[in-house]
Order: sequence, then structure tokens, then C-alpha cells
Amino acid sequence: MSSKDSQTLGFYAEEASAYAGRDRQAENRRIDIFAAGLVPGARILELGCGGGQDSEEMLRRGFDVVPTDGSPELAKQAAQRLGREVRVLLFEDLAEVAAYDGVWAHACLLHAPRPGLPGIIDRIRAALRPGGVFYASFKAGEAEGRDSLGRYFNYLSSAELRDAYGPARGWQSLQIEEEMGSGYDRMATRWLHALAIKAPET
Repeated sequence: MSSKDSQTLGFYAEEASAYAGRDRQAENRRIDIFAAGLVPGARILELGCGGGQDSEEMLRRGFDVVPTDGSPELAKQAAQRLGREVRVLLFEDLAEVAAYDGVWAHACLLHAPRPGLPGIIDRIRAALRPGGVFYASFKAGEAEGRDSLGRYFNYLSSAELRDAYGPARGWQSLQIEEEMGSGYDRMATRWLHALAIKAPET
């Protein structure tokens, strides 16, 4: 999560218990696709882990998961679920280099400011080892705005999302898939699922 939107951070502070405790299953189908590109026991950074359901599933599968969230309140909730520390980390503060085999960012980078998203993606690429796998999901749209709960979303088109990764920014491949779904607000939503592989070092 970005530090630049206090309204969105405030929402998650107030709703942390309800948001983390809702009946939400792990994103098993997306985790299957993500995990297919990783070796057993791979080290994974999860950004915006929310209630910790996806980290819990990836830990169950034997991965070395580092869960983080930009909201201190959500991090506390996830730590209770996972029985381990959950670091408070804002997207723009990620500074590790070649530290992870995978980065998982389900439904969190959609809160990043549009102008700042390419730089955040660059930081994620830097944090990955060569050949590392990066998954992220976004709510599709044409212009940034807020939902009925007051949360900021960047609402990108497929073309804008592809541009945010940059044609020469060091990705070996980028696949973007669109599907219908919903979210915490229970509204019908077009989702964009991006899966990228970091290019080998030359």
C-alpha cells in the first residue's frame, strides 16, 4: 500500500478486523499458476497480505513466505492468523535487491497512485532474483477514482497496465488475463491478472 492516500489507509485501519476475518478463501487457482514457475521451498514476498489467507496457503505448500502489509492494523490481524511476524511495508519503501524467487501482490497494487506504479514495479523487479515470478491483480477501468467505501483505485486498462511494466524494463515475459469477479464491496468487477518473469541478468 502507498503512504500517499491516508483515506485508503484509514479505511483499512477501521475495518481491519472485519476485512481480515471475512469468509475469504485463498486464491488457489492463481497460486497454482504462480507456483508452477517456482522451485520447492522458494522464497516469496507477499505485498498487501490483508488477512493472510494467501500467505497461509503458500506456507502450507512449503514455500518460504515473507508476508507484509502497508496497514499496521491488517499486519496485526494477519500475524494472528499466521502465527508469525508480518512486516509493515509500503510499496515505495521496498528496497531489497535479488532477495526473492517470487513476489505475490493480489489486490493491493491497485491502490498505488497511477504515476508511481511504474517505479513500484521497478522496485519489485529489483527485489526478484533473475527468473523470478511476479503476480499482481488490478481492478480494470479507464480512470483513477474511489469506490463506494472511499478507497482509492488506479483502475487501469490492459494497455495502461502493460505500459506500467515498460517494454524495456527487464521483464522476460508479461501475461495479462481479464476476468469478471467481485471484491470486498461485493460489486461486479473486471479484474486484470498480470504474471511476469524477470529476465536473466546479462
